[in-house]
Amino acid sequence: MLFLAFSCTQKEKNSTAVAKNQHNILSEDDLSTIIAFDTLSTAATLKKVDEKLASLQNTKNEDGEAYYNYFAGIKFHLEKKRDSAKIMFESIVLPKDNQDLFFLKNISLLNLSINNGVAVESEIMDRIHQLTETAETQKSKLTYKLYDLLAKAYYQNHDDKTSLQYVEKYYANHPFKNHPIIVQRYYDISFMLASRMSNYEKMLAYNAKARKLALSIKDSLAIARTYDNEAQIYGRQLDYVKALTYSKIHTNYLLKTDNINDVAYYNLAISFQKNKKVDSAIYYYKQAIALNQKLAPGKPKYFYYTGLMDAYKLQGNYKLALASSEEANAIQLKTIKEIEAVKVAEIKEKYEAEKKDKNIVALQSRNKLSEKVIEQQKVTMILSSLVFLAVITFLYFSYRQRQLKQKNKLLNLENKRLNMEQKLLQVQLNPHFIFNSIANLQSLASAGNTKDTVRYLNVFSGLLRNILEQSRKDFITLEEEVATLENYLKLQQMRYKDLFDYKITTANTVYLPGILIPPMLIQPFVENAIEHGFRNIDYKGLLTLNFSVENEQLIIVVDDNGKGIEIKNPNDQKKQSLAGVILKERLDVIFNSQGQNAKYEQTDKKQLGNHGYVVRISIPELKD
Repeated sequence: MLFLAFSCTQKEKNSTAVAKNQHNILSEDDLSTIIAFDTLSTAATLKKVDEKLASLQNTKNEDGEAYYNYFAGIKFHLEKKRDSAKIMFESIVLPKDNQDLFFLKNISLLNLSINNGVAVESEIMDRIHQLTETAETQKSKLTYKLYDLLAKAYYQNHDDKTSLQYVEKYYANHPFKNHPIIVQRYYDISFMLASRMSNYEKMLAYNAKARKLALSIKDSLAIARTYDNEAQIYGRQLDYVKALTYSKIHTNYLLKTDNINDVAYYNLAISFQKNKKVDSAIYYYKQAIALNQKLAPGKPKYFYYTGLMDAYKLQGNYKLALASSEEANAIQLKTIKEIEAVKVAEIKEKYEAEKKDKNIVALQSRNKLSEKVIEQQKVTMILSSLVFLAVITFLYFSYRQRQLKQKNKLLNLENKRLNMEQKLLQVQLNPHFIFNSIANLQSLASAGNTKDTVRYLNVFSGLLRNILEQSRKDFITLEEEVATLENYLKLQQMRYKDLFDYKITTANTVYLPGILIPPMLIQPFVENAIEHGFRNIDYKGLLTLNFSVENEQLIIVVDDNGKGIEIKNPNDQKKQSLAGVILKERLDVIFNSQGQNAKYEQTDKKQLGNHGYVVRISIPELKD
């Protein structure tokens, strides 16, 4: 994770934790050890933490318990147990006049609150700034950690310029700033931020510094990485000749140091293909596939075969191109089936559990009903001779009451069935969406751009969390739906650079709080527009989403200027139809079965002499 304080492997002198007195359990040596965690591997840091926990195990005073909870929180954090780490940090009772532990506790809690890859809220940003000002005023040795937090927060808020400023302050104030691990980390982060800002001059400068340092400490993998970085820089500048040169150097260096991997071969194949050297590209695509099969048997990468397919097409060998395409599709289909199998198994398990619960409830209900009938019969027999008319009246009303109860039960069961159908339809959408997002991530990883991959993974993990949370709900707010769509569109723009723009417009103050919408209602049509409407067009696509309210109906219009549905490519039409079928079923389950009006229309703009496709969805205006 970006800016995480625990990084690479490096040897360090062992320091001994000395308790000076009961009111100063954390000595200067201990504080130096905590700061030096930045230069250790996770395993080495855990070893240090375990040693400290053992020394504090039997401490009974308040200070010792506070420091024990701090180191226990660090251990949980390193083991990726976020909830347990948060509980331990929050349970720290701060000893009087101990500023070091005050900053350590609050820095740890703030780091947990923003360490999720999504935008940082203004309230948390204010807390970090206030704590930073306090640390600067008191000249705390831990101030650099707060600069690191600010750099991370501004990075997640996409303020790259400010993030870079705090990265520089972090490095300048780090007590171990001259340690190779810290210096290398500074260069790598600065390179990544320069890359995000497309500042090629700074990217080259930081990469050169990183290479010089890697050569001085003889770090083979770091040296190789700098050549790969340089290849990526020239590739982004469309200087494919230089990109190929450095890609060759990168691959040869990995071969020389016995660190070759299939991604390196794949990147080299792409460089050859960009330079129209198709035979070499085909050779290295095959090398990547062969090495992938050797290093990860049973886990083929489909995009190796799509690259090989493109190379064969350039060569004019359409037979082999078709074979590569079929292999890529088979791998993709297998992956989709594996994901869907897991989801179906989960749904089936939940369904069977709910079915058993319902049977138990129904049996109990029948037993109670039988007992009540028997009791009523006894009363009827005793009183029948005296109050015959009254008994008849009583039985009539009792019968009516049972009918109403039974009818209510049936209605409740029908309601649950409809809810279950709705959730099943939502789940149909999620595996497809998740697979495409993972494919985006694999594309970045395959290109060897580690920093963009990390950035993409941060955004994708936050988006995936939102999608999974929303899929369990019947309705979400319109603001949540739009926010999720915007994140999805940004991810697609990262994958297809300069392929399309998008615009979201509203009317009639639709964004008032409280407007509800079923989750994942619009995303399949947005995905179709990008994946099938904008692919292989010779102009820049534009996707427009419009929300408005007309006659107490929420109107959603998805409009693109892509190529629409081409009969020669039946897959586009099939996927458009599948999205429409799922949408119709969801509208029927959620609204039309309840007597409400919901519908959708699809129009290929070719009929009007234009480019693109329009989807118009109309659902009842619902408010929380």
